[in-house]
Amino acid sequence: MKQLGILDSAFINLEQTNTPQHIGGLGIYDPSTAPGGFVRFKDVISSFQRRLNKQPMFRTRLIEVPGGLDRPYWVKDANFDVEFHLRHIALPEPGDWRQLCIQVARLHARPLDMSRPLWEAYIIEGLDNIPGLPSGCFAIYTKMHHSLVDGAGGSSFMALIHDLVANPGPDVEEDEEPMLVDVEPSVSELLTKASFNGVKNTVDLLKGTVRNAVDLGRYALDVARNEIPAPDITAPKTILNQPVGPHRVFDAAEFPLDGFKAIKNAAGVTVNDVALTVIGGAMQRYLKHHGHAPEEGSLAAGIPLNMRTRRGVTDDNNQVGSVYCSLHTDIEEPLERLRAVHQSSQDAKTSGEASPLVDVLKIAGAVSPVVAKTAAGIWARNELSTYVPANISTVVSNVAGPDFPLYCAGARMVDYFGLGLLTPGVGLFHLVFSYSGKVTLSMLGDRNIIPDPETYHDCLVEAYENLYAAVTTDAKATEGKVDARKRKRAAAKPATTAGKTASGKAPAKKAAAKKKAAAKKKPAAKKKAPAGKKAATKQAPTKKTAAAKAPVKKAAAKKKPAAKKKATVKKAPARKKAPAKARPKAKPKLAS
Repeated sequence: MKQLGILDSAFINLEQTNTPQHIGGLGIYDPSTAPGGFVRFKDVISSFQRRLNKQPMFRTRLIEVPGGLDRPYWVKDANFDVEFHLRHIALPEPGDWRQLCIQVARLHARPLDMSRPLWEAYIIEGLDNIPGLPSGCFAIYTKMHHSLVDGAGGSSFMALIHDLVANPGPDVEEDEEPMLVDVEPSVSELLTKASFNGVKNTVDLLKGTVRNAVDLGRYALDVARNEIPAPDITAPKTILNQPVGPHRVFDAAEFPLDGFKAIKNAAGVTVNDVALTVIGGAMQRYLKHHGHAPEEGSLAAGIPLNMRTRRGVTDDNNQVGSVYCSLHTDIEEPLERLRAVHQSSQDAKTSGEASPLVDVLKIAGAVSPVVAKTAAGIWARNELSTYVPANISTVVSNVAGPDFPLYCAGARMVDYFGLGLLTPGVGLFHLVFSYSGKVTLSMLGDRNIIPDPETYHDCLVEAYENLYAAVTTDAKATEGKVDARKRKRAAAKPATTAGKTASGKAPAKKAAAKKKAAAKKKPAAKKKAPAGKKAATKQAPTKKTAAAKAPVKKAAAKKKPAAKKKATVKKAPARKKAPAKARPKAKPKLAS
């Protein structure tokens, strides 16, 4: 049994219905590299189950102290069932990119079951109409609570479910070991520990408050002396700063890593600066498209910092801070804006490392959960984020993945997209991920704030292409251009009829059949009907089957009947035919 750290506990305390605190990832896999050229669902289950023995962290669940008097604990779950966490679903027809994005957004919007180990994975089939993907691809969407991993720590989960080769073979070092579990503590034990920890936490909180006050005063003095750049908190509010609801949208754009490196080398900046510039350009384009671009001032972004490399490694799962960075969206020229973003990002890191405000999130974990959860609920319900002067329009997290291919159950990972979380007052999140020669820019947004994610996708592509064109002197250079297939939402469908190929034979036969039917109808129309029957023939529908005409011809062959009999012959087929047309109803197909 292990107690959560301060920052890990903060993400538990900030959990709200509209802003669940989990992150996620979407990998797309090509099964042709697996043994036999296909992957079964039970192969994925066995792969997860075999590897979870090496990472007991993903078999732990949360135990909260009664009354929220102390930080919760992690315990190894004695009833852990890997099949509860792995689900198998499929996209409806036609299985295009838009449907995949909608499905992932729906899954990501659902909070995790806090009584189970805090992660889930979905194997998604039916990716049949996505451009640029090999035939038979499937996706794996995973989500984990932020208290379990942070952005940098999420690489441990990727390492957990992936191999470096398609067929690694049996692990000779892996022996069958019993799973170690924790005995669940009793209520009295938790309350006893809480009473001792209460005194210790109170002392630590007082010490931390004094230390942070001193650090904050020293930081303000350094800013006043111009030794440290002052953070820019004057960014304007936009429609992206509206209250966040429970529903999500997801989309992503893919770019060649060579293109990002070409821009980086030409301007003397970093890959992260290029990503920030592209995202800032896309946000400005999107706001202009909807007529909500700020009249003056630049949009700003929150940037998570990996504190492992700055303050040393601790036992906490989360070691992350946050700083503000201007995106300089008020600068039209792309290259000039890139250089300005580079300077702002350097200033933000310098200022953030020296400022105690980089750890402001720890406040939610330093106090008792009952206080933190109550305050978080009041903050969200009353939309108090609208009164905060430091405005950010998005959060941008950059995670560097491997530059070599990974495999899951033998299937090669083709693409990977990351998903973050939304906070009250910030309805847009970006995750930058590099993998095997590609860079993906993923967006997660509130559905009411960004109702058209496909438009935002186009804005990302256009912002990148403008920046690439501004720094590339060779107009014929192709290594940095976006794959034309990635622009499309769905693959082009061949012109086929049901059960036929696109050779054109089926349409030709159909046309011949139509001509033949028309030829049969033409002579029949030229036949002269008796004078008493002409009016009845004109009132009949133009498209009649032979069976429907038979009673009319039979009646015409007889002697002239009475007017009443004529009306009876005319109405009888109509009564029988109306229900016959209404009876066969095709069951509608599922649609997204």
